[in-house]
Amino acid sequence: MLDLFTVLTKGGFVLWQKTYAPLNGAPVDSLIKNVLIEERGGTDTYNEDSYALKWTFANEVDLVFVVVYQKILQLAYIDELLETVKSLFLDQFNDLSTEKKLTTDYSSFTPIFDQLLRQLEDKYSHSNRPKAPRKFEETKKFENTVKGSQTKAQSESKASTTMKDVDADEIARNVQALKLQASSPRIRGKKSRSNKTSPAPSPNIEEDEGTGKKKKSQKKARVWEGQIAKNEMESLDYSSKPGPTTDEEAAAMAAQLADPSKLGTKNKDGIYEVQDVDEPDEDDEEESEDETGKAKSGSGGGVFSYLKSMTSQREITAETLDPVLVAMREQLVKKNVASNIADHLCASVKSNLLGKKIGTFERVTTLVRNSMELALKRILTPKTSLDILRDIEQAKSENRPYVLSFIGVNGVGKSTNLSKVCFWLLQNNHKVLIAACDTFRSGAVEQLRVHARNLRALQTSGGGEVELFERGYGKDAAGIAKDAIRYAGVNHFDVVLIDTAGRMQDNEPLMRALAKLVSVNQPDKIIFVGEALVGNEAVDQLTKFNQALKDFSSMQNPRHIDGMILTKFDTIDDKVGAALSMTYITGQPIYFVGTGQTYTDLKNLRVSHVVNSLLRN
Repeated sequence: MLDLFTVLTKGGFVLWQKTYAPLNGAPVDSLIKNVLIEERGGTDTYNEDSYALKWTFANEVDLVFVVVYQKILQLAYIDELLETVKSLFLDQFNDLSTEKKLTTDYSSFTPIFDQLLRQLEDKYSHSNRPKAPRKFEETKKFENTVKGSQTKAQSESKASTTMKDVDADEIARNVQALKLQASSPRIRGKKSRSNKTSPAPSPNIEEDEGTGKKKKSQKKARVWEGQIAKNEMESLDYSSKPGPTTDEEAAAMAAQLADPSKLGTKNKDGIYEVQDVDEPDEDDEEESEDETGKAKSGSGGGVFSYLKSMTSQREITAETLDPVLVAMREQLVKKNVASNIADHLCASVKSNLLGKKIGTFERVTTLVRNSMELALKRILTPKTSLDILRDIEQAKSENRPYVLSFIGVNGVGKSTNLSKVCFWLLQNNHKVLIAACDTFRSGAVEQLRVHARNLRALQTSGGGEVELFERGYGKDAAGIAKDAIRYAGVNHFDVVLIDTAGRMQDNEPLMRALAKLVSVNQPDKIIFVGEALVGNEAVDQLTKFNQALKDFSSMQNPRHIDGMILTKFDTIDDKVGAALSMTYITGQPIYFVGTGQTYTDLKNLRVSHVVNSLLRN
């Protein structure tokens, strides 16, 4: 039995609705917020609490048809119901222009819907057969385990991400059956739109001249800025030399790790701001503008608009979209986007474009690119504030330290990027305590000790101060973090940076230890440090880290990853797909990217940079 069926505009305005049971919460609002607005419509089912939601689009009139039912029910007729209702609704109200859409009375559709629902329920009730009890691997409890989440992710990547196609003849038979029943109101209007086909020529796929194949660019050797002399190499070899013995020697050594040319500027409020990542060159901007089919200013734009208005429009079909979307998917995967996420994005773009009308002079490739650009911006735009300095001031007003916990897999650069964040906080005159909670890796405490010494040597002016809190190796990391936070509160530190041991996402004992550290200490932000080099592996890492924080937590409302830092961003050129993959999986923003080995190599990542890099050939 259904709980709700609603027809709404893409702007969220409800045109018609049928409620069968009162809903707990607002599942439709959650669908709009978490799926439709964020362009995650590549899947055909969304679960919210005890409800399952399915939907279909009528893009030609910008409508969304949504059905809500209990997810424990196995309703085989849902897809057929959605497509048949869409066909009936568009036939019943054939004038759904923007002016009349919000003023039309849709109450006459209620008896039509009720009769259709009874017809489908009777039809499928005869085909129902008792089913064997479900295996544990098919239950929701199994999905909530680490192994279950991995199996689910693999099955979703293999399965089709679009809504199951319903036979057009089946919809026509449903409509005809309703018309033949004497008690039902007569449905007027044109024939079912699901029977209508609009042939459209497939877009021409341009090939390179000559062989017709794209030439694969050869990897070029990296060109270094100058040659390191032999005596310079010897001066950088500290393996046989003692460490600095005086403050002057320590300051001179630390100065090599802070390039003044990379320092950001202070704003009018005196706050040191991290620089943005350099935007890619736009040398072919004029060429790309020509490819979109838009006339340049002063080159006959009025004539083009007149010709466009005089030509007939054609409907976008799957046959015209599929070749373009295949090329778009290859483009995203080539830029290091995880393959299943590229599938979801292309499916979402396809569902948003099917049925739309385009003019003769408009290109489907342009329409797909613009739709993909909009989808990428919606996904990458942060949903929460990235202003850590403001959050620190809020914590200071509450007389407590602000706690940041850095987590991630082995060897991604957690300690190095923690020290970069610490240097940025010191530049803004904050008192920082570094908690050495990596009691697993040999040399981890000594590494932080060197960073703390270097940072103290660099901090020659201002109110910034840094100190290392350590308890050696083999101790409980959660207990060390708790003692560090207590010490910071007593000694009036502004920020606590918790360094944790690197761990693989499948290492259950270490994942349990991480969940314990989070549950006991409740850090303000859990920052995942990941490499910008990874592709599909990023999906597996983030999914399992989030799942482990949930499975092994002792809290009623488990925590999850709050944001990311991408390291080694200077090594990937324009292959920025990891940024999209991580943001898509977690729904959380990227705070910084690491672009080198010095303390000043910390940058902001702008949405425009990622979008331009992903869509540039």
